[in-house]
Amino acid sequence: MPAKKSFPFEESLARLESLVEKMESGDLSLEDSLKTFEEGIKLTRECQQALKTAEQKVNLLIEQNGAVDSQPFIETNNE
Repeated sequence: MPAKKSFPFEESLARLESLVEKMESGDLSLEDSLKTFEEGIKLTRECQQALKTAEQKVNLLIEQNGAVDSQPFIETNNE
């Protein structure tokens, strides 16, 4: 069985941002807008799956004595 190809998350996110800018410009035809939107949805789903997989891996790493010690993430501003 071939090795699973790693997901280029950062590249996909950058591509998604590019697609959004392209659509917001208003210069696309309806057909091109639909194709761009479809690509954006595909990239969004792939990114969401990559994040879900990463979250599962993190949960496995913090597992202690057979139980997951889940704690909410609290973002701090380093100003």
